Order: sequence, then C-alpha cells, then structure tokens
Amino acid sequence: QVQLVESGGGLVQPGGSRRLSCAASGSIFSIYTMGWYRQAPGKQRELVALITSGGSLNYADSVKGRFTISRDNAKKTVSLQMNSLKPDDTAVYYCNADGRNVMRGNYWGQGTQVTVSS
Repeated sequence: QVQLVESGGGLVQPGGSRRLSCAASGSIFSIYTMGWYRQAPGKQRELVALITSGGSLNYADSVKGRFTISRDNAKKTVSLQMNSLKPDDTAVYYCNADGRNVMRGNYWGQGTQVTVSS
C-alpha cells in the first residue's frame, strides 16, 4: 500500500513558475514508476510527466521544455517543477505511483489545484 500526498498548488500568473511535491509513504518507493497527471474541468485526466524506477523520463508534448519531473528515493518524494506556465496548464494535478509491472498496485494522491491566471 502506498499513500501519496501532494502539495504546492495555488494561483500563479501566466509565465510564472510553481513546484509541486508529492510525499509517499507505506511501501518501497524506489520500485514504482512515479508520475504526475492533470485533469482540467470537462476534460479527461492526462499524463503530464513520469519517471521510472530506473530514471527514464516521459513528458507530454504540451509541457516539454517547461516542466521537469524528479524523484528522491531516499526521501520518498517526487517533484514537478513547472516553468513558463500558461492558462491551459490550469488543472487539478495528481501524483501517481504505478507498481503494476512489479506486481504491486497503482495509487493516486488526492490532487492539488493549479490555477494559471492574471
């Protein structure tokens, strides 16, 4: 079992930056693929970025060059640095821990709201 708690959401102006953090507890963190997803009103949840247990990265095309995902296995945290934010980045951001490839579960945080507006 993995518990995930996101933090760092809030209101930010277009062009600004924000850093989201996700703290995990309860299981072996390092074996999980960690990801950030987002869901805007009226839209499906979509992948933003993920980082595998081996450190491989994957980003949505819409955030490449602006967002950076990182993880600290010792602290059991995953972060998302968001730069050059746009109004289209407004969404609830969810942290995900996916252990299905190692016979573990798939877990979600409660989400944190990011609003990009002037």
